[in-house]
Amino acid sequence: MTIQAIMQGRDGPIYSCTANDTVADAVSLLSGKRIGALPVLDGSHVVGIFSERDLLYCIEKLGPAALDKRVSEVMTADVITIDLGLSAIEALSLMTRRRIRHLPVVEDNKLTGFVSIGDLVKYRIDKVESEAAAMRNYIQSA
Repeated sequence: MTIQAIMQGRDGPIYSCTANDTVADAVSLLSGKRIGALPVLDGSHVVGIFSERDLLYCIEKLGPAALDKRVSEVMTADVITIDLGLSAIEALSLMTRRRIRHLPVVEDNKLTGFVSIGDLVKYRIDKVESEAAAMRNYIQSA
């Protein structure tokens, strides 16, 4: 199963911020939408990720003044992206190796999606449950 197949079932917006937004604005969006990370965009191009970890690191370093900083000053700029053709297993492996929980999905240098480790784990669980149900049906019909 590819990332494209996982993305096909989605119809909601991709929440994001810009590098010029304040940390306080980004935190408000994270909190309000109950999400753990935001792709940081310049137009439709991903220039970074702002995550809960980035917030914790800058709060620890700067205290309350961190909220007045620009996202560009505290975001993870060395962003790892994937494309729609990557398999879900490869994406999970990448996340595990790099110790990250979110991946922007990029096609033609433009953000087309954003997946979390939770999305991929849910996919795997659904697939295993579906296979188990098919196996039970097969055994019961034999």
